[in-house]
This record gives sequence, structure tokens and C-alpha cells, in this order.
Amino acid sequence: MAWPIAEVARMSGVTARTLRHYDEVGLLPPAWIGTNGHRYYEESQLLRLQQILVLRALGLGLPEIGRVLAAQIDELEALRGHHRRLLAERDRLDALAGTVARTITELEQSGKDGRPMTGIHRPENLFEGVRPAMYGESLRDFPELAGEVERRTSAMSEAEIQAGHRERTAQMIRLAELLASGAPADADPVQAEVDAQYRALTGLRAVSAEEYRAIGRSCVENDQWRTAYEAIAPGLAAYQRDAIEAYVTARLS
Repeated sequence: MAWPIAEVARMSGVTARTLRHYDEVGLLPPAWIGTNGHRYYEESQLLRLQQILVLRALGLGLPEIGRVLAAQIDELEALRGHHRRLLAERDRLDALAGTVARTITELEQSGKDGRPMTGIHRPENLFEGVRPAMYGESLRDFPELAGEVERRTSAMSEAEIQAGHRERTAQMIRLAELLASGAPADADPVQAEVDAQYRALTGLRAVSAEEYRAIGRSCVENDQWRTAYEAIAPGLAAYQRDAIEAYVTARLS
């Protein structure tokens, strides 16, 4: 049995655009291409896609996933390996949940008595369990931009990667503080944060207004990214999306 690309996209939650990109980079060729030019996938391709998505969820970039898949011989043993990685990821998420719980407590206490967040001064508390690669998940439906991020990251030192990761997480915390303070999404301090995010993206490649608006929507529509935002503060994913929408309308349209 074979499934067309649109059906595979529906079943997997991966966009047809991303599936085509996986084909273009040699990661997931379709079983065959019909006379109409449409890609069709069989069971073996669906199993391979499952492995790709598991490895992506574990934070691997596409080049590394390609190497892992090329090196594996026994499919069952490969699945056992993925299972071990998922168990390790579960433990990491448990650590992240503890980090987020502490951050929420800090934000609530700061809102009550005005004291600064002590977690900001103890970054090992703020960032424990947070994996740098998780930020790439927001770009999974933007393969060209994600590819550029991966290329830049591969040339960075571990210290540079960690510094960038801490700054991006700190941006999420600052947005949470602005949300908690009642600042609207189009307020100047919020827009300053969004402007810094946009400039970071355009430092990699040109990002159109519509593409940036779509990235904003992905903060809510991408399950992993929405979960990361919502774990810090309820409503933060929509707040980020609305802030980007306001930025695009005011500055890029």
C-alpha cells in the first residue's frame, strides 16, 4: 500500500514542504513518483520517517540523522537504540519540568514583592534540562532557515552554542515577565525583544514579513515549541505570536 505525500503529511504532522526537503537532501526519498509528479510513500518510508522524527525530537540535526540512518543495519536494534534515547529524553524533560517549576515560583514571588528573580543570578537553575537544539524545533517547517542555523551552529564552539542558548532562553523569560506585568504584545519593551529576535534571524539569511509571521504562528502551532513556551508561563506562546504579528504589521508591512 502506498500513501500520497498529502496523506503522509496529515498522518505525521510534518508539512509536505518538509517532506519534499527531506527528499531533496537524500534523507527520505519517496517509494516512487507518479506520472502526475506526486510523491508516494510505502510502509518502509513511513518507518524511516518515524525514525527521523524521533531523532529530530531528540535534538539531532539533519546531517547527523543522515549519518545515524546510514550506519544502522538492523532495524529492530535501531528502534531499541531510539527507545533508549527516548528514555534519556524523558529524564531530561523531568529535569526541565523542575527548572520550569522553580522559574514559575520565582516569577510569582517577584510579582508579589518586587524582588528580582534569584534564578537570573543562578543560571544553572534557570537552564537545567534545557537543550540548545530545542530552539531549532520552531524552524522545522522552515527547512532552508533551519539548515542555515545548523550550518552556523556546526562552526561554533560549545561555549558559543551554550551562550546563544542561554540568551534565547533568557529572552523567553523576559517575555514571560512582560506578560506577567500586563504589557500588551505591541508595547515597546515587547517589540524590542521581538526586534532582537528578528535581527538574529536576518543575520543568518533574509526573512520576509510573511515568513516571520509564519514563524510566529509556529510558536503556537508547533507542539514542542508551544509546550516550551507554555511551561514557562501559560499564554506565553500566543503572546510571542501576537508580538511578532504586531511587529510585522508595524515594521515590515
